[in-house]
Amino acid sequence: MRVEIWSDIACPWCYVGKARFEKALQAFPHRDEVEVVHRSFELDPHRAKDDVQPVLTVLGEKYGMSEAQAQAGEDNLGAQAAAEGLEYRTTGRDHGNTFDMHRLLHFAKEQGKQDELTQIMYRANFAEERSLFTEGDERLVELAVQAGLTAEDARKVLADPTAYADAVRADEREAAELGANGVPFFVLDRKYGVSGAQPAEVFAQALTQAWGDRPPLRLIDEGDADACGPDGCAVPQH
Repeated sequence: MRVEIWSDIACPWCYVGKARFEKALQAFPHRDEVEVVHRSFELDPHRAKDDVQPVLTVLGEKYGMSEAQAQAGEDNLGAQAAAEGLEYRTTGRDHGNTFDMHRLLHFAKEQGKQDELTQIMYRANFAEERSLFTEGDERLVELAVQAGLTAEDARKVLADPTAYADAVRADEREAAELGANGVPFFVLDRKYGVSGAQPAEVFAQALTQAWGDRPPLRLIDEGDADACGPDGCAVPQH
C-alpha cells in the first residue's frame, strides 16, 4: 500500500502531522508493506528566493493578526509539537521560499533518502537556531550530507534551477487536481484522503480502512504451466 504525503518544509502542521502519522504507522500491523512518498506543495510559491521575513511578520500580513495573536499561535504550535516529542522554537524563526528544498527532496527520493532528508529539514527549520533561508545553498548541502547524500551531488542539483523543477510542479498540479488546497494532505492508495495534522487515531483508522479495502488478487488461469514451489521445480518430461 502506498501513502503519499503532500507537505511543505515551512508548514508547522506538516511537521506535527508527520509525527502523528508515523506514530500510527509504527503500530500498524502491515507497516512493512506500506510505502511512504513525500510530495511537493509550496505554501508561498510566488515568494522570491531572497525574500525572507520573520514568521510573526508573515502571519500578521497574511492573516491580519496582531503580533500578540501570532505569538499565541506559535506558542500553541510549540505545545502541540512537544506533545508529539518534537522540539519547536516559538520565537526567532523566519520564513522564505522552499522551492529549492523540494527540488533537493526529489533528488533524495531517487537515492532512497527522501524521508531522512524531509525530517532533517523539518528539524532544521522548526527546532534549530540557524536559518534555512538566509545561509544560501551551503546550508541545504549540509543537511543533505546529514541525510546520507554527497555534498557534490547536492550542490549540482541546487546549482541547476531546472533540476527536478518539473517534478515539483507536477506534484503541485496533482495536489490541485486532488482537491488539496492546504497541507499536510495524505492520500492512501489513491482511494482515501486525510487532510490536516489529524490525531494518530485518525491515521490508524485510515490505514486500517485502506488496507481492508484493497481488492483481492484476481488470478487469470490460462491452464497448467510450469512453476517452482516449496517442493522445488518441476522437471520437464520429454
